[in-house]
Amino acid sequence: MVINGEKQENKIITKRLFLGEYQPNLTKGARLALPKKIREVFGENNRIILSRGFENCIFGFTPDAWEIESQKNLDASTGDKRSRMLKRYLFSGAYEIDLDAQGRVVLPKSLLTYSGLQEESGAMLIGAGDHFEIWDKDSWGKIFETLEGQVV
Repeated sequence: MVINGEKQENKIITKRLFLGEYQPNLTKGARLALPKKIREVFGENNRIILSRGFENCIFGFTPDAWEIESQKNLDASTGDKRSRMLKRYLFSGAYEIDLDAQGRVVLPKSLLTYSGLQEESGAMLIGAGDHFEIWDKDSWGKIFETLEGQVV
């Protein structure tokens, strides 16, 4: 876990960042154990927000980070068609979920279907700074190859 200090109006605001790549087990019943380094970012809060992400992944946010991300979309004009479509996409696929005592979450069926995650295919969880992403392992491999080709 990295804590990033940001100075704002003579005070330092700290942000905990999601970092790394993990291969958590997806068990029967769509239960996924979040790695300890990911859970540490949540601190004492055992509530997370999972939402439909882009490129068929699942986004995971702390409640505070979700509030910030949500506000960006809520501030956009409802008169703008693209803004309306993005709001529908993000909010219709979002769920507030409690972690169990072992740091596991049950993934909603709609998010499983959207992401293509299956117990036998394996899951990848990646840190993406202000959020984490849950991928089908094969899909993440393809996306990562594309990223390497464009970034490196």
